[in-house]
Amino acid sequence: MHPPLNPWQSYRKAATQTASPGQLVLMLYDGAIRFLERSLQGFELEDPAECNSAINNNIIRAQEIIRELDHSLNMEIGGEFSATMHRLYRYFDLELTRSNIEKESVGIRTIIRLITGLRDAWFEMVSKGTSNISGAELVTAAA
Repeated sequence: MHPPLNPWQSYRKAATQTASPGQLVLMLYDGAIRFLERSLQGFELEDPAECNSAINNNIIRAQEIIRELDHSLNMEIGGEFSATMHRLYRYFDLELTRSNIEKESVGIRTIIRLITGLRDAWFEMVSKGTSNISGAELVTAAA
């Protein structure tokens, strides 16, 4: 028997099960941004072990989301857009790995800015209910 879910877990489960594919991508971007912002908060902790743990754990969680986004790309149908997104996600992953190893915040802030640009472009597309944003526009919005 499974333990009962708390109301927040129930809501999140229902939200992800009923979300459109576009909304799911938006939720993943939001999650990555949230974890990266939490990693930045780790730099403010005085205890070195807590600081390193907060930075590391939250970067790893963001990287898991980025890898999920990367794995969800359909390289056959997506063509150049998917290839560009794959390179971008690979850059995000490598930059976050470097930032985590060196425990520096500049790379994390850069990735937050880039993912926020993608998230905002994706939000615009999802909220309009259309696919009027081309792959090039989506990638350009992140720059």
